[in-house]
Amino acid sequence: MSPPGLLPADAADALLVGRVWDPGTGGPRPVAVRGDGLADLFGTAATVSSLLELPSADLARAAAAAPVRWSLAAATDPAATGPRLLAPVDLQVVKACGVTFAGSMVERVIEERCAGDPALADTVRAQVTAALGDGVTGGLSGVVPGSAEADRIRTVLRERGLWSQYLEVGIGPDPEVFTKAPVLSSVGPGARVGIPDFSDWNNPEPELVLVVDSRGVPRGATLGNDVNLRDVEGRSALLLGMAKDNNASSALGPFVRVFHDGFTLDSVRAERIALRIEGPEGFVLDAHNDVGRLSRTPEQLVAAAYGAHHQYPDGFVLYTGTLFAPTRDRGAAGKGFTHLVGDRVTISSPQLGALVNDVGRTEELPSWEFGIGALIGYLHRQAAGSG
Repeated sequence: MSPPGLLPADAADALLVGRVWDPGTGGPRPVAVRGDGLADLFGTAATVSSLLELPSADLARAAAAAPVRWSLAAATDPAATGPRLLAPVDLQVVKACGVTFAGSMVERVIEERCAGDPALADTVRAQVTAALGDGVTGGLSGVVPGSAEADRIRTVLRERGLWSQYLEVGIGPDPEVFTKAPVLSSVGPGARVGIPDFSDWNNPEPELVLVVDSRGVPRGATLGNDVNLRDVEGRSALLLGMAKDNNASSALGPFVRVFHDGFTLDSVRAERIALRIEGPEGFVLDAHNDVGRLSRTPEQLVAAAYGAHHQYPDGFVLYTGTLFAPTRDRGAAGKGFTHLVGDRVTISSPQLGALVNDVGRTEELPSWEFGIGALIGYLHRQAAGSG
């Protein structure tokens, strides 16, 4: 994970903020990228959450004036014991939207009908594809959720015995929004993501992640890997927490690109997010996630999470969903894709940079120990001038 590949193509014009672990003080510091260094923003705001409550122009001025304390190269060296990049958010709640693309929606229906058994995937996929013929497939890819056309398709699918909870949130009036991970549990670039021992069918989910302030205003964007256990969720949608929320199951980074100076929410509507998986046995998979093919607008997804019904005083981040639904066999024929320990997952886009993580066994990864209590203790020590 080298700095040139880590940053967006136009990094010199971007306002990039994140977090670094500072071994000197024993805690996380908000930072901004400046050239080949990282400027310490702790004097402006002690958390990224509070930093993103500032107007973008004020944040940019603070980033330009703050002292550069760390080398970007040193913070991205996996062999180093010094500073290291963390997930670029802290107190924000980690939320996610599911089934926001027609292609992945059909794969969720397949998972459900397989009851979590990957050996049945090809057979069920053929059955579902056949049943969705006669013009319904085209309708799924272009249908507006909650529209009269969506209602028509729902009626057709019910008559064919194919209605599903996934189709309900895919083309029904309300999107799926769930809590992906606890506050402060996400891992950053260079860290390992985890697959638990109890899962044999799983995959990465490359996604655009919006970073939203306490007023419900999107303030920037980053990349995310919503690690997914297909076999667990396929057994029952009520196992969503077990399928989605495990140690190191949420990866974010490398930085939050703040909406500022020509970079806006419109800038990421057509972003193409690339995925590359490189396996220890030589397996390579390349895919992509086109944000422009989202069934609902980013504003609609944010409004489903935030409003009179729900507030987030420290802001939130929102995984917006993925088009990627892996069907290519890896190993035994008909079983599709699943991770192996040692996989390298690279999620990248021109405007947001690259998030690189290796895959490990969840039970063997470092335990999550730095939570809200530890952060409060660190901030207290810093305020007291004792560390």
